Amino acid sequence: MLKKVVGKDELSGARIDIAHASFPAPFASGLEYAAPARGTWNIVHTGMLIPEAHEIFVCAAGCLRGVVLTAAEMGASERFSTVEIRENNVIEGNMEELLIDGVTDILQRLPQAPPAVLVYTSCIHHFMGTDLGLAYRTLGERFPNVEFTDCYMTPTMRKSGLTPDQIMRKQLYSLLTPVAREEKSVNIIGNDFATDETSELVRLIRESGWTLRDITLCRTYAEYKKMAGSSVNISYAPAAMAGGEELKKRLGQEHMYLPLSYGYDEIERNLWALSERLGVEKRDYTREKENADAALKKALEVVGETPVEIDYTVTPRPLGLARLLLEHGFNVTRLYVDSITAEEKDDFEKLKRAYPDLELNATVHAEMRVTKRVRGEKTLAIGQKAAYFTGTPYFVNVVEGGGMYGFDGIGRMARLIAEAFSEKKDMRGLIQIKGLGCGCMI
Repeated sequence: MLKKVVGKDELSGARIDIAHASFPAPFASGLEYAAPARGTWNIVHTGMLIPEAHEIFVCAAGCLRGVVLTAAEMGASERFSTVEIRENNVIEGNMEELLIDGVTDILQRLPQAPPAVLVYTSCIHHFMGTDLGLAYRTLGERFPNVEFTDCYMTPTMRKSGLTPDQIMRKQLYSLLTPVAREEKSVNIIGNDFATDETSELVRLIRESGWTLRDITLCRTYAEYKKMAGSSVNISYAPAAMAGGEELKKRLGQEHMYLPLSYGYDEIERNLWALSERLGVEKRDYTREKENADAALKKALEVVGETPVEIDYTVTPRPLGLARLLLEHGFNVTRLYVDSITAEEKDDFEKLKRAYPDLELNATVHAEMRVTKRVRGEKTLAIGQKAAYFTGTPYFVNVVEGGGMYGFDGIGRMARLIAEAFSEKKDMRGLIQIKGLGCGCMI
């Protein structure tokens, strides 16, 4: 007897009302499914933010396939090379020699030596106890005018210690070296997108007479290196915190974590804390709050009672965004999250009490492979995975916060929601492109 295994409405292990959900892990861990929503950046995209740098991945052939395609899709193949590890290298124990000679051969063949090289080692190096220190010292001696840094493609270690994403965002600044300090200079670190110039955060920095630096704004390696001279680093993405703390220890730069938030009080506290550090008076943000409320009200007039579904790829604070929208009258019915961060515990508890029927849905649970990906009514999705799981062409195509911050960011999100409701998108085509915001050859 044949049994239909797609289009299931009931997902016993992958869906739960928030009233019955556990914090911080509402779903059991096990066999995982990867939805074909690929707009979030990976370690290839993020490494390319260092201007003029060259990436070299030293991995087995199966591991190389994905990163090679990533570099090709973003049109960066000329800044990307590979060294393939084969079975004989493992058996003969010449992993160090392969890494050193492979990188050497690549650099000698390039038309011009890059100022920096990011060498990505893989799981097998760590399983084999490869002497990476020896490899990097030797490469430094062979190429004294090239700066090398260690990067990692180690998915087998993603649930112990720092995640590969956190490590990549930390190593992104590992090539910064001590220089003379510029007291009125600040870096925003750890993001794939530049923070909106209209945001209260950027405006406050610039209008206070401070120099703002951000790797996303650097166009040359020399500009990137100047980030070492800033006196303060600001991070607002959770994955960037480790990098900020590392720079604090290594370069003595102050680190301020001002998390992306959708709570008006928290936004205001963050901006006031920054004002104090910049040595300027605290600003009154009443008008900015009113503008955010007005934008949300206007979006609600467009969207009405349409069901809204949100996923975690759009923002590091999906529960906070859901709470904001629900409290402003939107019909948020489902969140796609696999776990809940400590930062969102308060939002989780508030939603649990005020909106107990709000559904939480896993994205990586194996049952999601056969879930019903269509809705009987028009649905608005916020995020690529929400769009995929609902099958809707009406969605906000943003990843990782999209550079939005503060009250200005809330207003922009509201406008994107209204726009998404009114204009169909090619959902299938858009979500399959790796690294939203990168160049694409296809």
